[in-house]
Amino acid sequence: MSLFHANCPGPFGRMPMPHATAMGRRELLRIGMAGLGGLSLPGILRARAETPAAGKQPTAVIMVWLPGGASHIDTYDPKPDISSEYRGPFQTIQTKIPGVQFTELLPRQARIADKFTVLRSMQQTAGGHPAGSMQMLSGDPDTRDKPKPKFPDWMTVANYLRAKAGPRDNPLPRYVGVSPPLEYNGPAYLGDAYQPFVVSGDPNQPSFTVPHIGTASGRDGARLDRRVALRRQFDSLERAIEKQADFQALDQFETQAMTLLTNARTKEAFDLSREDDSTRDRYGRNAWGQQLLMCRRLVEAGVDIVTTQLAGPLCGRVGNWDDHAVNHHVFDALRYRADAYDQSVTALIEDIYDRGLDKRVLVVVTGEFGRTPRIEYSPSTGEGAASAPAGTKQPGRDHWPRAYSNIWAGGGIETGRVIGATDRKGEDVTERRCTAGDFLATIYHHLGIDAPQVTIDDLNGRPTPVVDHGKPIAELIG
Repeated sequence: MSLFHANCPGPFGRMPMPHATAMGRRELLRIGMAGLGGLSLPGILRARAETPAAGKQPTAVIMVWLPGGASHIDTYDPKPDISSEYRGPFQTIQTKIPGVQFTELLPRQARIADKFTVLRSMQQTAGGHPAGSMQMLSGDPDTRDKPKPKFPDWMTVANYLRAKAGPRDNPLPRYVGVSPPLEYNGPAYLGDAYQPFVVSGDPNQPSFTVPHIGTASGRDGARLDRRVALRRQFDSLERAIEKQADFQALDQFETQAMTLLTNARTKEAFDLSREDDSTRDRYGRNAWGQQLLMCRRLVEAGVDIVTTQLAGPLCGRVGNWDDHAVNHHVFDALRYRADAYDQSVTALIEDIYDRGLDKRVLVVVTGEFGRTPRIEYSPSTGEGAASAPAGTKQPGRDHWPRAYSNIWAGGGIETGRVIGATDRKGEDVTERRCTAGDFLATIYHHLGIDAPQVTIDDLNGRPTPVVDHGKPIAELIG
């Protein structure tokens, strides 16, 4: 049974609660900044800056997360010759790569398949959403579902490590989540200061705003100055009481927080109205299209790490890709979301190349696993988008970590190719098996992090490898 059961709405987008050890000064700052949307910006910005090499921007990553896991057989790894108990209803179509086919759900991506690489031989060992997500995002090999991660995810690790290089001039956060995955990943022992600056809501809505970014008026600036002065009074008291060593950098990060709030450049980066109508139309006038357009704007403006997840109403009744029969009619659900998914991802990949970002910016689109090749049938638990009335027997596909697909673009990699293969039914990897450790090592390599050689002290002061298994996938190294 899925953890995203129809009677238990999926928790995607919920911000993790602070650890008890992260309270004290950080919590005091959060309360002090509560009038600014409840964010402790000095803490969030603790790891936002690095002085890049002269004339060269640091590498960046956009990760597009498909929560619940997409069916590889119905998208990037079709098996048209298998029996009806496995094969879905979708026809195969030729891509721009000779001899490589996708299903008919992805006509736009098929036309630009020369601009990305498909990895068909992804594999991890956890069958549940929490453990599967933790394997993919933090490298935790545990197959048990846990309520919170033991290890920090790759995004916060990269944020933390780049912060060690020192401050940078760019006022934007280093790590931004645009409606990001937050439920089964996080900073763990790195602390809440390294979490993303989160942008939530539907950027396609006319009323959409990012609160308190680029505050312009002098009156607002004066009010912020007064709040900072008040916070410093509280902070002086806490210093006297706690005498914590990590206060020494506080003023630096507080200054950066003020810059984020008042610098016009920050507001411009999040402002989709600065894009012409044709570009916004090309991405799709829906939440997913505008999320991915914002991701491109952010990396172009100098954000290093951007994550977003394609979830919510565009997915179907339960708001994710977890297409058990109790949740969705799997084939209706795939049809329901295919156009928005195909259009938005195609536009993002095209833009990365058209705007000259393809060497610096790596794009990866993935979920925590695939779906069972064998179709199962169960009664629906509720009527809604892509789901029949309760009690109606409908087809679904369950969790499948043994073999699945993801796609990679940019990053200077060689594109227009397929890596690996699965067997005739799509059940197991038969060629070029790639693990979650390999997935992470590849991303770290692009970011200039030699994962096997880098350790970070955990809460007990033990040096802990960033990821102690796997190696960069050679075919995905630019």
